[in-house]
Amino acid sequence: MNTFFILSAMPLSNDVTMSTPVGWIIPFCLLLLLIATAPLFFSLLWHRSYKGISIGLGCLVLFYYFFIRKEFFTPVETLLEYFSFISLLTALFIISGGIFIDINKSGTAVINTCLLLFGAVLANIFGTTGASMLLIRPFIRINLGRIKAYHIIFFIFILSNVGGALTPIGDPPLFLGFLKGVPFFWVLQHCWSPWLFTCIVLAGIFFVLDKNNSTPSEHLPKHKKMITITGKQNIVWLLLILGSVFLDPAKISWLPAIIIEGKKYSYIRELIMLSVAWVGYKTANKTTLRHNEFSFEPIREVAYLFFGIFCTMIPALAKVSEFASSPEGHSFISTNSLYWMTGALSSILDNAPTYLNFLTAAMSKAGFDINIHGDVINFCTINSHDLMAISIAAVFFGAMTYIGNGPNFMVKSIAEQTGIRMPSFFGYILKYSLVYLLPVYVVVWWLFV
Repeated sequence: MNTFFILSAMPLSNDVTMSTPVGWIIPFCLLLLLIATAPLFFSLLWHRSYKGISIGLGCLVLFYYFFIRKEFFTPVETLLEYFSFISLLTALFIISGGIFIDINKSGTAVINTCLLLFGAVLANIFGTTGASMLLIRPFIRINLGRIKAYHIIFFIFILSNVGGALTPIGDPPLFLGFLKGVPFFWVLQHCWSPWLFTCIVLAGIFFVLDKNNSTPSEHLPKHKKMITITGKQNIVWLLLILGSVFLDPAKISWLPAIIIEGKKYSYIRELIMLSVAWVGYKTANKTTLRHNEFSFEPIREVAYLFFGIFCTMIPALAKVSEFASSPEGHSFISTNSLYWMTGALSSILDNAPTYLNFLTAAMSKAGFDINIHGDVINFCTINSHDLMAISIAAVFFGAMTYIGNGPNFMVKSIAEQTGIRMPSFFGYILKYSLVYLLPVYVVVWWLFV
């Protein structure tokens, strides 16, 4: 028997004819500016106040939609997406904290590069968040005494972003495409060459940088085994969390769900994730947690900041959607523009809705409807180059900023907790993204797009 919680009593509205005033993008720009500058210029004040600022700016935009615009569908949908986002990140963060991976090697350029490439493959199985949370702590440990900011930044580049471009499990936008009807192995079939090229080039750049780092590692071998894993039972919990991601009420009719204007949103998978996380934390070996220096501060920071980001970016995404669906947007759309626009906006906005916006626009221009399964299949076949451009841009460009993808901020926070001095928001972009990433993405565009 189907059990649904239906939000149809609310006067939900999804009236796309009502244009979003440009001024309501200011809260998002302000939050972005504060994230970028406040830790640099008034870090103590920001650390005390970021929770209230992020929640306040987010609630300001929600107030505009609920009480001034009287549009309920978009903010409610955004809050549900945020709940799904933070549930997955929280569950993966907690469960991975109970897994202690001890690598019986000192960090060298070869060892580190191999670990990053292994993580890039693993990201397609456990997702970029799962792979990042599993490997960031052992990666830091084997490089004690020689670790620099570039270690963490290339970890973010390769593991937390680019690596997850081969399967729908890898990164949220690809999973949304899968739910819309893109075949599971389509991404692997069409994106493997830019994925392989980008991973090898970034790993090669990292190898050169790390080879010139002559500081010896302080890591001392403690046992004969090369790799020892403590807390293996948490791997089962990890697989259960990843499996719950596929509980889609649109495909499985008997699943409990929230129905908003005919669209089903599952809450059962989020409950499974959080329940598994709670059980995993309560049953975790306390020594393992202590060895991992586990604390809730990184996920707490992500939860507060991304609440503000998700809410304040509603008007920005609305303007993107308006442009993408307009005649001007259609005339502007080409494979090249899809790559660069999806990439640029995925750097500062949530890459999942950005992916969907430009996929919808590209399909509309080609005469297809994203809500019709057969049209999605036909688009994958006839316009595969456009879909490839959107897919790799949404995943790859998430590495351009700290807020481009959820794991980025978590990895940064974990690194800072261990005493690693990380660059500021703009320092990350100016010293690393623009110097190392952007030229690679230009070559990817030239070769594959």
